Amino acid sequence: MFIKRGIAKAIKNSRGENSIEVSIETINGIFIASAPSGKSKGKNEVPDYNERGVIWSIKLLNHFLKKLENKNILLRSLSDLAILNKPLSAFESSFGKLGGNTRYALETALLKAAAKENKKELWEFVHHSVSKKPIKIPMPIGNCIGGGLHSQGIRGKKPDFQEFLLIPDEKRFSTAVTKNIKAYGYAKKLLKKREKHFFIKRNDEGAWNTSKTNEETVGIIKEVAEKFKVRIGLDVASSTFYDSKGYYRYQNKELMRDRLEQIEFVKSLVEQYGLFYVEDPINEEDFSGFKELLAQVNKNKTLIVGDDLTTTNLKRVDRAFRTEAINAMIIKPNQIGSILEVAKVVEFCKKNKIVTIFSHRSGETMDDSLSDYAIGFGADFIKTGIYGPERLIKLRRIMQIEKHLFD
Repeated sequence: MFIKRGIAKAIKNSRGENSIEVSIETINGIFIASAPSGKSKGKNEVPDYNERGVIWSIKLLNHFLKKLENKNILLRSLSDLAILNKPLSAFESSFGKLGGNTRYALETALLKAAAKENKKELWEFVHHSVSKKPIKIPMPIGNCIGGGLHSQGIRGKKPDFQEFLLIPDEKRFSTAVTKNIKAYGYAKKLLKKREKHFFIKRNDEGAWNTSKTNEETVGIIKEVAEKFKVRIGLDVASSTFYDSKGYYRYQNKELMRDRLEQIEFVKSLVEQYGLFYVEDPINEEDFSGFKELLAQVNKNKTLIVGDDLTTTNLKRVDRAFRTEAINAMIIKPNQIGSILEVAKVVEFCKKNKIVTIFSHRSGETMDDSLSDYAIGFGADFIKTGIYGPERLIKLRRIMQIEKHLFD
């Protein structure tokens, strides 16, 4: 693959913050990728950018891209990305770290170009590199009602839990998306009816804001789910309200729970509301707490999901598996920065029967590569918002691929 030139620049993400976009020009065209940014981050994620910020990372990457101009790079499979490791390592040793977002955007742009060079779509290129099994379409996990850090700037009370999720189980992805959109509209009607001062306002991920308590909001999402026959889940994001003294400090009801009380509380929610999915219910360093919770729920009916716990990091995923802390995990490619590391994590999960969920971030872009990665790597689920252009573009991409494959 002959690279004519590469350019990195700043763009705005869905929160209006600077993010990075990378363009790679070859004889086959121009291939563009951009990186999202999370607000609720695990402390073990790789840094998004150089310590001097996104603009400095862009300057560094443009300097590195100059070295790739008028060069041939052999990228016939995903594993060939390893040819970047030595020059990137040498460059960073001299000039400083590029950051996970920077590397993610660079690698994705190069993979798009390589896919075209090999007469494939990105998802095909990835799939042919990592699997001999038939293509599988993941089911969507939709963020319907929000709270926590994703609803910052909302006056008054709000749920401490970050996401209240809808999870269809359908034969077709398009059917599942349609069902989630209808359920999302119904959730608004219920909130308007139940909440005296409900304002039709959405949070960072396009989910409805509410001043209801955690329990009240779970009750509403359960009612929505029963009407539309979908499963429900929570992203508790418990590390965001866990303090240095070992307590979970709830703001909505102004109470504290210790470790054992938190485990018991989440268990009671699983049982009372029939939760299918519970993400980060325990602090991100408490592997044994995750283990205790997983041991107390029906593993065949409920997913205990690591995100801040595992941060798409193979060492932490291995530890979570060995300690029997999770049976599912979030995969965020920019969380680790390297697509080859993502491939290792996915391979480990499949080998050890850990359910995989490819996930967006709260500060998203109009890049739909996440959808190609989810299909290419054979994910079980893809987690996005239900509303908003940055979310819908990813859902539409999967529907396009599904139509291409099965219609």
